[in-house]
Amino acid sequence: MTRFRKSARRVSTLVERDIKRMGEKRGFSETRLLTHWAEIAGADTATICRPVKVGFPRGGFGAVLTLLTTGAQAPMLQMRLPQIIERVNACYGYRAISRIDITQTAPTGFAEGQAEFAPKPKPRVQPSEQARTLAREQAQGVGDEGLRRSLEQLAANIISKQGL
Repeated sequence: MTRFRKSARRVSTLVERDIKRMGEKRGFSETRLLTHWAEIAGADTATICRPVKVGFPRGGFGAVLTLLTTGAQAPMLQMRLPQIIERVNACYGYRAISRIDITQTAPTGFAEGQAEFAPKPKPRVQPSEQARTLAREQAQGVGDEGLRRSLEQLAANIISKQGL
């Protein structure tokens, strides 16, 4: 008879072992490099590249990190390599990475369009005047000016999303 846990578990605990195993196949003993790439490399760098693998050369010291980028971004990435090495090594806690190789691909990637590094920001829809008026009516009984403005903005956004 199989027993099931009745308490809720975070999804990350369910897939953590599989992510670690898949990352180690590509040389990522520290999966944080993959999962927190934007924090480690910086948001501006993470939008133009992503880590692909970590290799260990024969007879050499330190590992080689391979980054995937588009051809147009490669010169910009090349200038940032010293900072990237410093930040990645800070993630590992020692000088694990001695060199970075840059792999370039077309803007649409190979078969799966792999060069899409960061999602495009969603356009922000401004509430209509009708939604703002309705929101103002709903929040008019609030005495604190700052709280009333915040509630009006929140209500206007909700009304706009609902399409009223």
